[in-house]
Amino acid sequence: MLVQIRRRSSLWFLLPILFNVLGGIVAYFVIRDDDPKKAKSCLLLGILLAAISILLFLVPILVGITILPHFMPPINISHMNYM
Repeated sequence: MLVQIRRRSSLWFLLPILFNVLGGIVAYFVIRDDDPKKAKSCLLLGILLAAISILLFLVPILVGITILPHFMPPINISHMNYM
């Protein structure tokens, strides 16, 4: 029995580009039987783009949290009167 592999359009790569992991998963499950290599590439592209966007968001926050205490003046609470 011969298994015929259909070539799918490269427009399937738009799903992971636009929707990251979710688009990669959808593209993978839709085209996995027709073009397994392109399906795996779509899934990996979605994972990679999601990881890049997470890193671009988290790294500046983590760097800011670690550097911030070095640039803030110490808080002097001896002059605060609560009564």
